[in-house]
Parts: sequence; C-alpha cells; structure tokens
Amino acid sequence: MTAQPPASDPVQDAPGTRPPRRSAAGLPAITHALRAAHRQMGTRRTALTLLRVNQHDGFDCPGCAWPEPGTPHTAEFCENGAKAIAEEATRRRVTPEFFAAHPVSELATRSGYWLGQQGRLTHPMYLPEGATHYQPIDWDDAFALIAGELHALDHPDQAVFYTSGRTSNEAAYLYQLFAREFGTNNLPDCSNMCHESSGSALTETIGVGKGSVLLDDLYQADLIIVAGQNPGTNHPRMLTALERAKAAGATILTINPLPEAGMMRFRNPQTPRGLAGPGTQLTDQYLQIRIGGDQALFRLFNKLLIERGAYDAAFIRDHTLGFDDLAAAARTADWDTTLAATSLTRTEIERAFDTILGARSTIVCWAMGLTQHRHAVPTIKEIVNFLLLRGDIGRPGAGLCPVRGHSNVQGDRTMGITERPDPAFLDALTREFAFTPPRHHGLDTVSAIRALRDGRARVFFALGGNFAAAAPDTTTTEDALRRARLTVHVSTKLNRSHCVTGARALILPVLGRTERDGDQFVTVEDSMGIVHASRGRLAPASPHLLSEPALIARLARRVLGPGSTTPWEQFARDYRTIRASIARTIPGFHDFETRVAQPGGFALPHAPRDHRRFPTPSGKAHFTAAPVTWPRTPPGRLLLQTLRSHDQYNTTIYGLDDRYRGISNGRRVILVHPDDARALGLNDGDYADLTSEADDGTERTAPGFRVVHYPTARGCAAAYYPETNVLVPLDHTADTSNTPASKSLVIRLTPAPRP
Repeated sequence: MTAQPPASDPVQDAPGTRPPRRSAAGLPAITHALRAAHRQMGTRRTALTLLRVNQHDGFDCPGCAWPEPGTPHTAEFCENGAKAIAEEATRRRVTPEFFAAHPVSELATRSGYWLGQQGRLTHPMYLPEGATHYQPIDWDDAFALIAGELHALDHPDQAVFYTSGRTSNEAAYLYQLFAREFGTNNLPDCSNMCHESSGSALTETIGVGKGSVLLDDLYQADLIIVAGQNPGTNHPRMLTALERAKAAGATILTINPLPEAGMMRFRNPQTPRGLAGPGTQLTDQYLQIRIGGDQALFRLFNKLLIERGAYDAAFIRDHTLGFDDLAAAARTADWDTTLAATSLTRTEIERAFDTILGARSTIVCWAMGLTQHRHAVPTIKEIVNFLLLRGDIGRPGAGLCPVRGHSNVQGDRTMGITERPDPAFLDALTREFAFTPPRHHGLDTVSAIRALRDGRARVFFALGGNFAAAAPDTTTTEDALRRARLTVHVSTKLNRSHCVTGARALILPVLGRTERDGDQFVTVEDSMGIVHASRGRLAPASPHLLSEPALIARLARRVLGPGSTTPWEQFARDYRTIRASIARTIPGFHDFETRVAQPGGFALPHAPRDHRRFPTPSGKAHFTAAPVTWPRTPPGRLLLQTLRSHDQYNTTIYGLDDRYRGISNGRRVILVHPDDARALGLNDGDYADLTSEADDGTERTAPGFRVVHYPTARGCAAAYYPETNVLVPLDHTADTSNTPASKSLVIRLTPAPRP
C-alpha cells in the first residue's frame, strides 16, 4: 500500500540549509528515486513501471526531452524521471468525493505541492457559474458545453488553445488541426516560455529552428561548452553522455552564474565507480559569469578568433553570408566592456580561449539560462557566429545543442503547434483535409494573456500544463484567466490552474504516458529530433479517462459538426490514420509507420547537420552583428534569475528539498553571495521581501524569503519559480521571441520579519 497524500500543507516558510554538494547522483540518487516511487506506487508497481521507461518497447519518460542512447540501459531513467513517473503512476486518486469536500476557494489556498500530491484525476469535473464546488459531468455534456461557448464567440480568434510539451505527436497534430479548422492560429505553447528564443535565432541564422547535433556528436567532440544550463537537475541523463564524452577525450567548459553539483562531479549510479568510487569530474574550467553576460563573452571569443585567423575560411566562403559585418562588429569588442558585462577576469577568459583554439570540434549546449533574457536572441545568434567561424556546423563532433525541457515539446512544434505557421504547412493541410486554414498570425503565450486580460479572448483551453503557475506576472495572468467565459484544462493531476477559473470551468482527465491505451501507441520527438514510439503498460487510473487523441477527435466532431470532412472518428479509433496524415503533410515523416516501428525510431532530416545545406532565403548560413548588451543594476540592487529546485520539474513540485544546493523543507529562499548580502545588511537566515523594478516604473513584490548566503556570482541572486513568477512583468520579454525574461530581473531586498 502507498502512503496517503498529505492532509494539510507542510511548513514551507522555514527552510533549513547546509553547504551545497559538490557531486551529483550516486547512491543517494537511487535511494531518493526509489523512496519517492515506493511512496506513490508501492514496491511491485515501482519495479514493473521503472523497467519500462525509455525502453524500445516501453514508454517515453514524461520528464525531460533528453534522447535515449541506441541501446538503452536496463535502468534508463534518472532520479527526477523516476519522480515524474511516480507522480503519474501513483495509486492516489482525486475523485468527485474529493471535490465535494473541498470548495475551490479552499483549494486556491493550497500550495502547488499539496495539490499535486493528492493523486490522479478520475472523472470529468465542471464548475458552473457562481458555484463553489466542482461537480461531475459526463463527457458528452462537457463537449456540448465547450461547443456552446465556442459557437457563441464573435469570431474564432476569441478562443485560445494552449499546449504543454508532454502532449504526443498524434494529439498535438489533431489539436492544431481542430483549432485551425475552427478558424484560429491561437496556438500558444510552453515553447513560448522557454526555447522560443532558440528557435527564433536558429531559424534566422541556419534556417532550422532546432539543434544540429546527435548523441554520437557529443561522444566525438573535442570541446563541449555548457552555458546557462544545469543538467544535474533539469536533464540528469545528460550527465551520462558527458561522462562518456570525457572518457573519449572531450574537454568541458561550463559557463554559469551558479556552481552546480552535476557539472562538478558525476557519480554515475549505473557504474561501480559512480556508486562506490569518486565518480567523474566533468568540468575542466568553470566560468562563473554574471547573469546575462554571455553575449559579450562570445563576441570577444569571436573577435579573438578573427584576430588570430583561427577560422575556417573555406567554410565561410562556401556556406555563409555576413562575415564582413560580423568582423567589423567584433573589432569593436574590448576587454573592459567584456569584463564589466561578465564579471570574469582576463586570465579566466584567456585560459578558456586557449582551450577553444586547441579544439578540433566544438559543441555548445544551452538552456533557459540563455533563452530568458531581453537580449536572448542576439546572444544565441552570437553562439551561432562562434560555431560558423570554426566551421563547426555540419560535421561530426560539432554543432548547436539547445537542450529542450519537456518531453516532446519539440515534437509539438514539429506537429504544427505554433501561432506562426509555415505557409507550406497550411497548404499541405488544405490538400489533405479540404478546408482553408487561417493565414494570419495567432497569439503566443504572452499575447494570449494580454488578450484575456483585455477581454479580446473569452475561451481558454489548455491541453496539459499548469498555465496559471507557469506563466509570468502571476497576478496579471490569474486575473486574465478569471475574465474568461470558460476555462478548460485537460490534465492528469490537480494543479493551481484548476483553482483559477473563468466564469465556468472544466477539468478533463486523460490517460498518462504510463497507461495502456488499448492496442494503440503514440510517438514523441526528443531534443535531438529523434522520433520514437511510446507504449503505456499500466491499467488506466480510472475507467472514465479518455486518451488525448480521442478527446480531441470527439470534441472536434462536436464543435465542427457534420460539415467537417475530417475523419475524426477514424482518427480516434486508429492512430495509424493520424500518422498517415502526418506523413503526407509534414516533411521527414515519409514511411512513418514503418520507420517508427524500428527500435529507437528514426531521425528527422536536418539539412545543416546532414548536408551543410542551409534552408534560409539565401541558401546560406547568416552571420549576424547585433550590438552587445547586458543587464545593468542600480546601486543596492541585485539581478535575479528564477530556477528549479532539484525536487521539481517545471511547475510540478515533487518535494520541498534541493539537496544539491543544500536547501531542505522549503522553497521560499533567495540565494545571494555573502558579500552582497552583508552589503545589504542581511545575514544568512534573515528574511526579506523581494521587489522587482520594471522598466516602466512598476513594482511587484514576493514576500517572506529566507536569505541564504550562497556562492553565486557577485551582484546576482537566484530563487525558485513558480514562487517568483509574480515578479516577472508581463511585458518584460525577449526581443523577437517574446519569451518572458525571467533570468534577468532587477530586484531589491527589504528586510522582513521571520514568519
């Protein structure tokens, strides 16, 4: 038997601390993973489930999008992956009786951790206008209610169809098809809040908005640069790949404001050396950069490469445009500016550059530490410049490696989940389904919040995710959702968004990755563009659950009516028919059914990687020369980055500890360099209110954070989201990509009483 969920919220405002760890994983990772799994699933269910995760005949982990090796390990999962699986495969249940006992007003006072710990949703639930409690509703009535609200809109663009990254390819394809046949491109997704800056920069410079490396490239690289990323918590299986790269002779350069245990030393729990020995030192040089200084650093690297003549002239001549403009811009880079922007020393930078000069092939990996800044897009373009100079795109052991978060977040975009669809894709939909999709751009995540806030959108439909907690400017976002006529959330578990409702609200429960869907399977795409099958093995948590494809197909038929010639019933019965349409409308999916049946699936084509062909308008890769910028802070202020703890994945909180950073039993902490804290009159253990200062003069406050003296970069601070999303102004976004700039917030700390 598994333990019961917590009856009341545990204390979260008195966290304890100890020195941060200097190594990751090892036996403690196994212990914590199995403890969490046993608590939710029990012993037998834990064994049966974990041995199926990330296997060729099993299911894809619902956590991160890191790819599986060609021959997966028997235990091809990490600690946080085991926690994600345990949360989904839990034996705990949220039934209609639960909702009858808990009014929405009470649920709204609970923490995200407590809500998530209650278990799996079992029935469709409806909150009528003016009601205090959710009540059961049957599926047909739920679909009729949604159809009624959609048909009552003045035009289709008053509806918003949001998507989370965990959605399968088949479900994502049907979802965008339904939205477009309804008449809107309002298809915001979680990519808008994380790697949109990567996609924007890469599409403009190399013609493909995805990374250009495969796992084998990591194993062949001379130099791997990990910038603005914490693999030990966010993509733990990446550490195994980095360890293998080290064994093959790679050097690893880490660039990050925070020292992270996983990049110091990895104790691989799958090897004797990792369990009982010292593990593997991963980072050869650590550059503790000031938040937001990465563009300046790579611009200086590029200047030095050009000055030394250490660039691939033949590659530049044959495959690129804009070199002269970059060279002119790079000549203006100077040491004083770079040192001010990065807070690094000249010696540190020169040592790193010597390593770069000695590398025959280089891969640069990054995540949200680079993508969530106002200048995120030019920063990533500068990394593209860096690799183009060396000819490090389109050859083994080299390339661009944006590491995506959610499993299948990249696949969602491939399937057409975007507010800015490619005209060629819309043409393909027209040929396949005999309707005319809308051509105008729709709403991204930030624009959708504005539209709801301003009354220009009236129905909000979320396929997965926890929008209220994930989005920026929490107060504004929640107020915007409450202005909707109807909010609908397709979910597996309870979360904050179910407590922040429009005039009416629906919760529609669906199967999870771990569960059987008859004899059907779905597919996903990992962070490196590999498409493979995912087959759940567990009995469904409730007989009242639908699969996501079946839910979308049934809803589409109810909304679009008999006039729609799309074979929605056939799609719901047989996912092979969905994949057949995908194969006819999306490049790279020819022979989809045959190729996905192969163990490990297949790689989607990537012209720059595969052929050194760049599908830009010019047919060549583009150097760029944006002005160098970085965030400044007035005296007495700090620069805040939001981040995850080790006990969470995005907005899902697994527990209240972050053992790698030495935090226990709490989340409301602010990590500050001891010298900065003392200059502000704050001792370790004091409490402070955090106030962000926006460019427009507005302020937002998050109260009651414990000050933790921590070895972060000077002038910088860090705190967990979603607790600090309230500090992120809705309009504080990256240029071009409109991604919330959550990694560079100017804040002040005001002493506060201990709770």
